[in-house]
Amino acid sequence: MKARSAVMRMVGTAVAAGALAWVAVMGGQAEVSPRGASAETVADAAPGYAVEDYDYPQADKILAERNIVLKRGDGHIVLADCASEAGLMEVWARSKDKICFKVTGKSGWLTLEIPSVYGIKGSAGQTAQVDMTVGTEEKSFDVQKNTWTAVGESADEQGREHMLVEIRTAA
Repeated sequence: MKARSAVMRMVGTAVAAGALAWVAVMGGQAEVSPRGASAETVADAAPGYAVEDYDYPQADKILAERNIVLKRGDGHIVLADCASEAGLMEVWARSKDKICFKVTGKSGWLTLEIPSVYGIKGSAGQTAQVDMTVGTEEKSFDVQKNTWTAVGESADEQGREHMLVEIRTAA
């Protein structure tokens, strides 16, 4: 009787181990239900990874409403309402009213297109470097914290219209 009981325990243990091994092997594969329908594991249906493309959010809407081309950035320089708070970066252009940007973080970058820019007031917390184009020529200007800087046509000996194409900030 004792031998039979020991054999039954071994068989029971072997069956349990076999069942666990089957579950482990089949766990990552599609299973067939009793009705013949195929079922997938949840991990197989999970969404892919999010990939940041750095495109400016709602750029099409801003272009349509305010005629400002905002292309790409890291999110640390964002378009702001000029009346919303003090210390914003102010961009002055003959073709538009004053345009303001909120600058956050220790550094940031934004590519954009604003024509006929002639002056920029730096934000209260960061210095900036702005890149502009006139024809095929590229020029860079340093903008100090909370200070007005002549850029573009106001800093050009020939008074040519400049397009603001990039803003980079650093604390």
